[in-house]
Amino acid sequence: SSGINAEWPLRPGNKSPIKICITGGAGQIAYSLLLEVASGKVFGADQPVILHLLDIPHCMEKLNGVVMELEDLALSLVRGVVATDDPMVAFADVDVALLLGAFPRLKGMERKDLLAKNNDIFRVTGKAIDSVGKKSIKVVVVGNPCNTNALTCMKNAPSIPKENFTCLTRLDQNRAKSQLAHKLGVSVSQIMNVIIWGNHSGTQFPDARHASVVLNGVIQPLTGALSDDAWIKSDFITTVQSRGAAVIKARGLSSAMSAAKAIGDHTRDWWFGTKEGEFTSMGVISDGSYNIPAGIIYSFPVTIQAGGKWSIVQGLKQDDFATEKMVATYNELQEEATEAAKLAAEADN
Repeated sequence: SSGINAEWPLRPGNKSPIKICITGGAGQIAYSLLLEVASGKVFGADQPVILHLLDIPHCMEKLNGVVMELEDLALSLVRGVVATDDPMVAFADVDVALLLGAFPRLKGMERKDLLAKNNDIFRVTGKAIDSVGKKSIKVVVVGNPCNTNALTCMKNAPSIPKENFTCLTRLDQNRAKSQLAHKLGVSVSQIMNVIIWGNHSGTQFPDARHASVVLNGVIQPLTGALSDDAWIKSDFITTVQSRGAAVIKARGLSSAMSAAKAIGDHTRDWWFGTKEGEFTSMGVISDGSYNIPAGIIYSFPVTIQAGGKWSIVQGLKQDDFATEKMVATYNELQEEATEAAKLAAEADN
């Protein structure tokens, strides 16, 4: 069903609309994210959008309520909304796909069961993107386990370049940046080049050793300004690794507002590029950099050119402590990838 007529006449002099698909469209992250996207914060204040919202059949009534609210925002950049439970409709001719929808981990559920449920979802998603999406589509996977879900999606969309599939570790990066700013007593805008390596899970490696801080107008190494190596190697890492669980414990729901902000940050940087001298963390296809074997979706520091071409930052020195952390998170991802490949083979037989 289409809430707003997707063929609204364009105002003269405006850019052509881009099509953005958001899956899990009736969910709580989408509820926070839609305003970011619809108001121009992600793709620019002069860029009209047509929103494709996908959810499962029993969520369609709720999704239609979201469409009503999008209409009631009365935002001039929103040129159309399509609400659907059909992936072939949702991904048709789409420029960017933000994949929020995934099967949640229920109480008592084994990780293997979670992988199996999501393997099915992201195989279907990948095949639909491969079939009807633009070949230049940018895909951001948020639904967990997001690294392996992104890998499954990518493997099922062989006509789309592998580098067009990413997963979200920007929330972890934002969490890390905030912890560092708090510790130093500075604004988050003064901190740059914090890295998240590996999996978006409890094994991720938040790394402040290559970060910088602007103090009195001068950029300097963060570790020198902080001079608390013990904290950087212990509480800083564990706080970031477990922050999602801490939010759930306190709020009774998973991070939505902060996740939506991070998705907007990730997507905006991928669309417009990173600032000169700065890099950001994204889950991308590994190529052997930092001795992480090629072929898995692993979070690396990247620089991005306008238009979306990303490159893994090279030459960052690693000590034994960092190497151990980077290998541990790789090992977990490799286990997930092996399990996902096994599930895919069983599904094909």
